Amino acid sequence: MKKELIIKCEESIIDFALLNEGRLIELNKNIDKNQVGVGDIFYAKIKKVSSSLNAAFVNLNLDKLGFLHYYDLGPKALSHLIFFKQVRLGAIKDYSLANVILKDDISKDGSVTDVLKTGQPILTQVVKEPISTKGPRVSTELSFAGRYTILVPFSDKISISSKIKDVEERKRLKRLVLTVKPKGFGVIIRTVAKNVKVAQLDNDLASLYNAWKRMCEHIAQNDAIPNKILSDSNRYLSILRDSLDESFSGIYVDNKDLYSEIKEYIKSILPERESIVKYYNKPIPIFDHFKVDRQIKSAFGKFISLKKGAYLVIEHTEALHVIDVNSGNRTKTSNQEENALEVNLGAATEIARQLRLRDMGGIIVVDFIDMGVRENREKLFEHLKTEMNDDRAKHKILPPSRFGLIQITRQRVRQETVISTKEKNPSIAEEVDAPITLTTKIDNELRKFKSKRVFIHTHPFVAAFLTKGLFTSIRKKWASKHKKKITIIPRDSFAYLEYTLKDKP
Repeated sequence: MKKELIIKCEESIIDFALLNEGRLIELNKNIDKNQVGVGDIFYAKIKKVSSSLNAAFVNLNLDKLGFLHYYDLGPKALSHLIFFKQVRLGAIKDYSLANVILKDDISKDGSVTDVLKTGQPILTQVVKEPISTKGPRVSTELSFAGRYTILVPFSDKISISSKIKDVEERKRLKRLVLTVKPKGFGVIIRTVAKNVKVAQLDNDLASLYNAWKRMCEHIAQNDAIPNKILSDSNRYLSILRDSLDESFSGIYVDNKDLYSEIKEYIKSILPERESIVKYYNKPIPIFDHFKVDRQIKSAFGKFISLKKGAYLVIEHTEALHVIDVNSGNRTKTSNQEENALEVNLGAATEIARQLRLRDMGGIIVVDFIDMGVRENREKLFEHLKTEMNDDRAKHKILPPSRFGLIQITRQRVRQETVISTKEKNPSIAEEVDAPITLTTKIDNELRKFKSKRVFIHTHPFVAAFLTKGLFTSIRKKWASKHKKKITIIPRDSFAYLEYTLKDKP
């Protein structure tokens, strides 16, 4: 398995795509600093306490109020409230929790009105981004995620990823963490910590503890409430932090400063893999070179083509997502059961990719092609679970029902990625220039273009038209006429009549 992370930087926008064997499996955009993301920590203020919901609405200085349920307060909520109030007032200068006397745990079945009141300041962390009309969901159980561990304040519990199965390795990791973890903090040991040395665990925990101290210093120095205290907005670094392993063969970046930042980050967490970070500076845009834009256009529509004529239909409702598997005009074998199994297995692989690619969350219902043999239904179920093993979002898959439906629940922490794959049809849109005039427009712009080096970015169909003919192409005629060196760069992301002229690639 070969993974590549492709990072495109245009001004302040950073898009990144994760490829597996050249196939797009994850697409995301780095969030703006003024937006909110999972992991962000806010010093907020209680706007309203609702006893009927057993929850509070908190002001984060965003467009929508945050939602804080009683169950998201955590057992050490009282200790949390008192500690950060003292930090803010300057009563605590040492941010270690070693000597902090913890209050009793709040009741599991208590009421939010027993703990919180309107106007009260409270430190919260975003656990789910705003979705549709809902504001972000927040928690007071803070956590600081690192490469190998997650640091949890006001706890002494050590938890180990269930994906680490070896009993002796689990004992070893727990023993090592006990020797290096700061007192008053709990630790969650991540899957990638398997077989790492104590020095790596120590460095990871020390880095997280420093982040905790910086956060406390920020609280002590800033009186503004509400206020964002800590941001975890670099999603491309989160992907590397969470999933970088031997399967990564390359990280390609088209921005020099960003390349240096990522190279330095990889050097700090996994120095032996530093060489996989590469600066991309070719004339063809990075997403076009790795065929990302082309895959986006084929992967985000309502209909998704599979092999041999089969296809998926993906529909969305307020309550759930529905995926229908169709054999289409696929050439069928004489054995209908074998044909159904083959289509279903291929569909399961694509569905696992689509859920991750679109970041679909909530309830997903899949209508597979009916199969009469129980062993085949079990085989499909196990195959789908295997395909979703690499999905970082928490999920649960139920066995096929008697009607051939498989139900999936997938963690929904941010807005689903929606990309329109349709383009305006010039024949029915408002008045536009006729396509035949496109070459005239470009020719006129070339006449005014001052640089002797010109890069024309345009749709692949137009690019092919401009370069057709080795010695008689339009590009050649333009180069001779305007005394310029002209390069045509096809752009999969461009609409049919879109183009730009630049003096650099």
